[in-house]
Amino acid sequence: MSKRDYYEILGVDKNASEQDLKRAYRQLAKKYHPDLNPDNKEAEIKFKEASEAYEVLSNSEKRQRYDQFGHAGVNGQGAGGYGGFNAQGFDGFGDIFGDIFGDIFGGGSSQGRRRNGPRRGADIKVALDITFEEAAFGTEKKVDIRRTEDCSKCNGLGAKSSSGKKTCDQCNGTGEVKQAQNTPFGQFVNVRPCNVCNGTGEIITDPCTKCGGTGKEKKTKRININIPAGVDTGSVIPLRGEGEPGEKGGPRGDLYIYINVLPHEIFKRDGNDVILEFPITFVQATLGDELEVPTLDGKVKYKISEGTQSGTVFRLKGKGIPSVRGYGRGDQYVKVVVEVPKNLNDNQKDILRSFAEETGETIHEQKKSFFDKVKDVFG
Repeated sequence: MSKRDYYEILGVDKNASEQDLKRAYRQLAKKYHPDLNPDNKEAEIKFKEASEAYEVLSNSEKRQRYDQFGHAGVNGQGAGGYGGFNAQGFDGFGDIFGDIFGDIFGGGSSQGRRRNGPRRGADIKVALDITFEEAAFGTEKKVDIRRTEDCSKCNGLGAKSSSGKKTCDQCNGTGEVKQAQNTPFGQFVNVRPCNVCNGTGEIITDPCTKCGGTGKEKKTKRININIPAGVDTGSVIPLRGEGEPGEKGGPRGDLYIYINVLPHEIFKRDGNDVILEFPITFVQATLGDELEVPTLDGKVKYKISEGTQSGTVFRLKGKGIPSVRGYGRGDQYVKVVVEVPKNLNDNQKDILRSFAEETGETIHEQKKSFFDKVKDVFG
């Protein structure tokens, strides 16, 4: 019987990464493992197929030969056919096989060691609002966070005194209990956390009245945050070692500050550039003028020429946002918007009519409003 393609067996394409292969094999191994499918020959065959495919493709040299020559390139190289594949083929599988057996049997030996060894603390995430100017030029903020600390009464001991703790009799202080299980691939030792001491190796006989024996309590700590110039909404500032404490000597987690920049009344941001819409009068646009334009650094003077049209954009070089990487600065783009005068008196209107006549412009003034005309037609 011709052998199936290894990539087809695992359900991945030929460009699959090492993680893709591991994920695919893990799912198949859990699905077809003989201990979960007793007396199911089809499941046993599929399990061996998946194991052989992963054993070849997870090895870079074997995978290269297989990609070049197919099954002929790996015959005799540890892929001995579905029927002959045995436990020896798992020597190169590393932690993945222990993880799979941990999922099936409730914890493999390697998984048990990791679970009862030092563990890194959890990360803490905090959202922080800052102003537009603070984002542009950087600032220092103080943030209050709630995190776990050693109990202030027992200093993390968990007991009222050192005599209030004893070694667990169930696990003899190891925090683990071992159980041997027979599988089609030999005997595996399943290591679980001790259910009497919850993996700590110790039992609290006289717990601290403040923490109840945990040795921990929640406290509020004020952290100083240095926010660099140029950050924007979505920027993340990591503070290493300011998260939750680790367990069994593991390091603390990290604190992540997620920045949210509040909108500005007149400025908008586009990358490192600042956008400003600046209103000017009809007279200023017609005759030209020297404007006082607001920027993040204060007001600057800028001359506009006669006949400036509404929508004209000019650039103020270097008046934008500093680069968060510490070099260069964006520009400020100013879009002038000509405001049409409203509520003119009769004298002002006569002046504009005279101006129109001088320039040869014909004006058809609307004596009635649109709605007045509608009333005339349909009234």
